[in-house]
Amino acid sequence: MAEAQRIEIGFEGGQIVTARLREEALRELRSRLDGGGWYDLQTEDGTLTVYLGKVAFVQIESSAHQVGFALGG
Repeated sequence: MAEAQRIEIGFEGGQIVTARLREEALRELRSRLDGGGWYDLQTEDGTLTVYLGKVAFVQIESSAHQVGFALGG
């Protein structure tokens, strides 16, 4: 089973919503962005209803995670 990715959806006016989406939900969101209107986004925590016409950006978390400290040298 695919792991959910963390995304941030930024809206006109500066509001940001954070959600965790499975790959298929992320693909569906991206395909519908140009259409505008209301969209029910299925997240790990439930349904998020978004007005796509006001979305300014979607930031997708990098799958590369780092643990530890960076040492300057």
